[in-house]
Amino acid sequence: KVDLLILGAGWTSTFLIPLLKKEGISYAATTTTGRDDTYKFRFEDDEKSKESSSDSLHQYVALPPAKTVLITFPIKSKSGTRQLVNSYQQTHDKENEPYQWIQLGSTGIWSIDGQETWVTRHSKYDVKDLRAIAEDELLELGGCVLNLSGLWGGERNVRHWVDRVASTKEMLKSKKSLHMIHGEDVARGIIGVHKSFKHAEGQRFMLTDLFVYDWWSLLLGFCGELDVENGNDERAQKQIKWIGELMEESCVRALPRSAEELGRCYDTREFWKTFGLMPSRARL
Repeated sequence: KVDLLILGAGWTSTFLIPLLKKEGISYAATTTTGRDDTYKFRFEDDEKSKESSSDSLHQYVALPPAKTVLITFPIKSKSGTRQLVNSYQQTHDKENEPYQWIQLGSTGIWSIDGQETWVTRHSKYDVKDLRAIAEDELLELGGCVLNLSGLWGGERNVRHWVDRVASTKEMLKSKKSLHMIHGEDVARGIIGVHKSFKHAEGQRFMLTDLFVYDWWSLLLGFCGELDVENGNDERAQKQIKWIGELMEESCVRALPRSAEELGRCYDTREFWKTFGLMPSRARL
C-alpha cells in the first residue's frame, strides 16, 4: 500500500517523486513499459478497449492500493474516466475512506470566445472540450481536477520557444498573455491536495505562478539575451525590431501591456489560499 499512485510517470514525476521522497510520502508509479522500477500500465480510451469489459483488468490488479491516485495523462471521454476509476476501485477493496482522485488538465479549456478579462476557476469554459467532459465526470465522482497553465522547468525552457511563437511579425502580433507554472510548484500543489483532500473533493482548480506574462515583454528580453550571446544575432535583431514596430502600431507606450490589452488573464489565488501555499518558482 502506498500514499500516492502516479498513473503516468512523465515530466511531472521528475519534480514530484523527489519531493515525495523528501517529505516521506510513499508512492508508486506507472509507465507504459514498466521502466525504471515502475508498474507497467497502459490506458486506452477507445471503443475497442471498452468492448473488452476486462480492459486488461489484470493490469489494475497488479497496481498497489493507494490513498490518492494521480492521473497525469489526458482522458478524452466521459466513459473513459468512469472506466478507469471503476476498474481500479473494483480491483482494490477500500474499507475505510474512499480513494482520492486527482486529474491533471489544462487551463486551455477557458480559451473561449467572449471570455471575460479576468478568469477564475468559476468562469465559463468550453464544456464541449473532450478533456473537459472527462474531467467533469471525475468531479461528479468526487475527484479533483488541477488545470495547469504552461509548464516549465527541466528541459522545458520558455526561451527555447522564441522562434516557434515569433517566426513572423504577424504571428508575434497575435501573442498576448501567457500563464506559466514550474514543475516544482505543480508537485507542491499535488501534495497539497493529497494532504488536504477535504478542500478538493469535487473541485476544479487553476494553477499558475500568479503572474500574467506579456509575450512581447518576454520575447524582447529573450531576443536581447540571444543577440548578446550570439553576437549580433540577425534573427534576434529582426524580432526585436518587430516588437518596436508593433508597439508603435498599437500605441503601446511601455511593456508589459495592461490586463485589458492582454485580453485573458488568469486569477488563481484561490488555489494557493485554499491549500496554504504560494508559488516558489515564480518569474521565468
